[in-house]
Amino acid sequence: MQHLPPDECRELLHAKAVGRVAFSGPEGPQVLPVNYVVLHGSIYFRTASGGTLANAVRDSRVAFEIDDIDDFLQSGWSVVAVGDAEFVDDPELLAELWGEHGPKPWAIGLRNQFVRITPLRLTGRRVLQT
Repeated sequence: MQHLPPDECRELLHAKAVGRVAFSGPEGPQVLPVNYVVLHGSIYFRTASGGTLANAVRDSRVAFEIDDIDDFLQSGWSVVAVGDAEFVDDPELLAELWGEHGPKPWAIGLRNQFVRITPLRLTGRRVLQT
């Protein structure tokens, strides 16, 4: 197993569009998939305003994970960002996020709450079959 340097972790974060956000919910730890983008060094995703995910992550420390696994070759990588989740309320940033390069949720329903995770810790690992 190789540890990935932070610069490579940041590059890999830009390579995907779906990740998983891990948080402490009302019934304990939960992990949910979200569509996301990386902009200005932070991770952004959309969720339903007032929904379970929005209420659980608001102003709390969360983990965000992406990976790429090849079962046949028994290799892959994983990147984990840990940071504080906060709702986006800056009008200029919201205009940018609603634009062409903002996150596009796959889930049905209104997803008008943008959440920002600014990584405090960024780690990654690569597994290669020998």
